[in-house]
Amino acid sequence: MSETTNNSAKLFDKKNFYLMIAGAVLIALGMLLMVGGKSDDPATFLKEGVYGTRRITVAPILIIIGFALEIAGIFWKGKAKQAA
Repeated sequence: MSETTNNSAKLFDKKNFYLMIAGAVLIALGMLLMVGGKSDDPATFLKEGVYGTRRITVAPILIIIGFALEIAGIFWKGKAKQAA
């Protein structure tokens, strides 16, 4: 009887998944930081609520870092395992 061996390598390693999960969390956090800015009165515009530092600066930076982690997680190549 012949033995069948599974020589197929995994596409993603553990580190790839950790990077992709961290990226997804940062993207979600950035989106949550952009939520809001609504006024109770439709005739009133809250400039400080819409154009705050959190929504204009912090949230987009987190989203860009999250996308960078996603890309790094996809393209990360671990150390080649040598077959014995």
